[in-house]
Amino acid sequence: MSKKKSVVQSGIGFGSALAIAISWSVNKSILWAILHGSFSWFYILYYALTR
Repeated sequence: MSKKKSVVQSGIGFGSALAIAISWSVNKSILWAILHGSFSWFYILYYALTR
């Protein structure tokens, strides 16, 4: 269990990575990707509901 916990703490979360990937594929902008990555799951839900 401690190994799993340390992996999650040391890297970005799955939600952030997914939000960055979606944002990059839609906008092709690093600034938007960083912003959407910080909102992570909120951006993913917004994207899912508006598409």
